Amino acid sequence: MTIFSKIINGEIPCYKIAENDEFFAFLDINPVNWGHTLVVPKRETDYIFDIADGELASMIVFAKRVAEAIKNTFPCRKVGMAVLGLEVPHAHIHLVPLKTEGDMDFSKKIKDPDPEKMKQISRAIADEYTRLNP
Repeated sequence: MTIFSKIINGEIPCYKIAENDEFFAFLDINPVNWGHTLVVPKRETDYIFDIADGELASMIVFAKRVAEAIKNTFPCRKVGMAVLGLEVPHAHIHLVPLKTEGDMDFSKKIKDPDPEKMKQISRAIADEYTRLNP
């Protein structure tokens, strides 16, 4: 079982943003920018391109809705999307609010992000997601 499955199952706490029957979104605990969110399928699949076409399309639509909530919550030009898939053997999409390309530099993570700030950010994005997707 991956760390993401443990998060989805509630075995490990997280800063939850949204979920549906297939996908789960939560703040990255090692963010490259405030609001950095992970979108994860509930079904474990290591490589994103091994996900069935219909499920992958649904994952992108879910990520789009989460990105809209992020964009409405943070002052940013766009929300960037990246798929790396090397650190955790569970497919996931990174969503990062961007003002510049440098905001998505995975070698420059926020050091020891404040838990209270992370809670406030997750609540704000989650509230906006719920408002947009009643």
